[in-house]
Amino acid sequence: MLPELERLIALQKLDSAADAGRRTLAAEPEREHALEARLETARQHVATAKAQLADNQNARRAIEKDVAVHQGRLSKFRDQAMEVKTNVEYHAIQKEISFAQGEIKALEDKILERMLEADELTAASKKAEADLSAEQKAIEAERKAMAAEHTQLESSLERIGHERAELVAAVSPGVLATFELVARRRNGLAVAEAQNGICTICHVRLRPQVFNTVLRNDQIVQCDSCQRFLYFVPKTATPQTREPANP
Repeated sequence: MLPELERLIALQKLDSAADAGRRTLAAEPEREHALEARLETARQHVATAKAQLADNQNARRAIEKDVAVHQGRLSKFRDQAMEVKTNVEYHAIQKEISFAQGEIKALEDKILERMLEADELTAASKKAEADLSAEQKAIEAERKAMAAEHTQLESSLERIGHERAELVAAVSPGVLATFELVARRRNGLAVAEAQNGICTICHVRLRPQVFNTVLRNDQIVQCDSCQRFLYFVPKTATPQTREPANP
């Protein structure tokens, strides 16, 4: 293969790797925001569960106060029943006693309902706290992985920068200028593999004469459609990594 073409292919690989690394670094704030959103959701679940449990307990205490009021009235009516003089008064007191007893029974039933509900809410609160703890650990692990990836990417970008500088120095100025112009216009992809008479990125069929020239890999050839530099990988050769389609 023409050395200049080999250098262009290598330069494209370096630029694609660097672009991918920079995109990953640029996405870090969004990834961190997503992690914090997950954590906040878990915190909200805990807060909601605790609030529901607190509401249950407050409601139960309010009912217990009402029970105490009715028990006080019931005790008062019973004392009065010992002092009544007539049957009319006695029946009236008994009616009040029965009403108070009914109110107490109804309130005690509500307390029982609140107690059963509290068991479920307590379990839900504990689960929410366990889920929060698990999410915190998972997010901490992801943040550590992101930090390690960040360090690795920065190191990789620095290495790519050095390697690129060496390659650029070896590429002829005119070819390099064309490479950089095409890369700017074609989303960073200035080199494309040709297979079966087609540019594998823009998918336009090459003229037979052009493709025959590309097959030899001994000249700098550009796609008539997308202007990318073309190369060919023989079936017996080690396959090159194709760039994603991006006309």
